[in-house]
Amino acid sequence: MAETGSIKIFTGNANPALTKEITEYLGVDMGQAKPVRFSDGEIDVIIEESVRGSDVFVVQPICYPSNENVMELLIMLDAFKRASAQNINVVVPYYGYARKDRKARARDPITAKLLADLLETAGADRVITMDLHAQQIQGFFDIPVDHLLGGPILGDYFKEKGMDDLVVVSPDMGGVPRARALAEVLNCPIAIIDKRRPDANVAEIMNVVGEVENRTAIMIDDIIDTAGTMALASEALLEHGANKVYACCTHPVLSGPAVERLAKAPIEEIVVTNSIPLPKEKQLDKIKVLSVAPLIGEAILRVHNRMSVSKLFEQ
Repeated sequence: MAETGSIKIFTGNANPALTKEITEYLGVDMGQAKPVRFSDGEIDVIIEESVRGSDVFVVQPICYPSNENVMELLIMLDAFKRASAQNINVVVPYYGYARKDRKARARDPITAKLLADLLETAGADRVITMDLHAQQIQGFFDIPVDHLLGGPILGDYFKEKGMDDLVVVSPDMGGVPRARALAEVLNCPIAIIDKRRPDANVAEIMNVVGEVENRTAIMIDDIIDTAGTMALASEALLEHGANKVYACCTHPVLSGPAVERLAKAPIEEIVVTNSIPLPKEKQLDKIKVLSVAPLIGEAILRVHNRMSVSKLFEQ
């Protein structure tokens, strides 16, 4: 393995298990820093080792509780900047607040841009992230952004299963590039779910564009949040003649009724990654978790050694 002499990897409280996997992959010790709380709930950070002149990487997905994790990350960055770290690299496997990337209505905030500004102001020199909800968020930063893709990890998993007569399904028009990339890995066609909501609070009507009859369908999205679309889409695919339905995503947000919906949905298996920690109450027998630690570890190593990162996020 390449030289990792001055590299220091720290974790917030959002996903320390993933950080531990990354450090084990790289063969380095986890940095000694811990976010703590004052009695009134305010966040503080205690850095227990020198970072002067070091290449610092802070791993912190912006997942639930998002506001706590954002504030914790900003304070950690400020602490490292004031401690004279040479480079501060923010590893955000899941970039929260990304769904507001433009003004869809009058007086809307653009939280994806606001978060980018906050990270830069706090001291970030580079961002490493995975499967942004919208690709253009990379342009919200004035610092380098390495955008890693979870699709190849998911694709390799399904490839190893050796299934025939596959079709990759995008749950909406916006996810077509993601579905097409996975379909290229699996050498199969794609289909698209066309969602229509006839009235407020009325269940969506699902139309399937593409041939799914007598095929095994694999739905792919960047996140599964409340799982409403995945549950309804799986039923629509079976109604249109699909033999079996699988689902996959990079970020298993699984909020609100998601776990209950997925448990009841006619989905054989839901394949996700550990970009977000999956607590026990959200773990189902049909949820398979794949690790992104080797991918992120390689990206960190390449950034540290001034090597090209592009090979890691080419599909």
